[in-house]
Amino acid sequence: MSRVGKSPIELPEGVEAEVTEVGVRVKGRRGELTVPLRDDVEVEKNGNELLFKANSREGWAMAGTTRALVNNVVQGVNDGWEKKLELMGVGYRAQARGSKLTMQLGFSHPVDYEIPAGLEISTPSQTEIVVSGIDKQLVGQASAEIRAYRPPEPYKGKGVRYAGERVRRKEAKKK
Repeated sequence: MSRVGKSPIELPEGVEAEVTEVGVRVKGRRGELTVPLRDDVEVEKNGNELLFKANSREGWAMAGTTRALVNNVVQGVNDGWEKKLELMGVGYRAQARGSKLTMQLGFSHPVDYEIPAGLEISTPSQTEIVVSGIDKQLVGQASAEIRAYRPPEPYKGKGVRYAGERVRRKEAKKK
């Protein structure tokens, strides 16, 4: 049985949750998101807490997963999610303009990334990219797509990396 699914979610001040037959709709100061529910997972609202229950072994596994997803949504509509990326390399730079992120990543052409709806991408400096939004999955997916244009390579460490990511360096070929 899932220990995660048994712990309740406390709703912070200013966050409202509504349980419907389709899913759990969470509304906060930053927006509104819905998490779909499976048939074998039940959600009860008790005051400002959400309790998760299941009626089978597989249901308890999904109760833990559903609880984690709802908790991510509650944190997203209350505080939001953010991922920072760094550009390492000579001449590597990025600029966010409107609904596009334009990056110079050592190719013969600039790379344009269309910013998905529901996300904000800013560039505090030419070598930093900040992806933020209320949906944790969307923030992570967009960050992974940006990183995939030029992942960090192991010999010189050039590329797009997450802030704080450690790239294991390899030794160069010897004569």
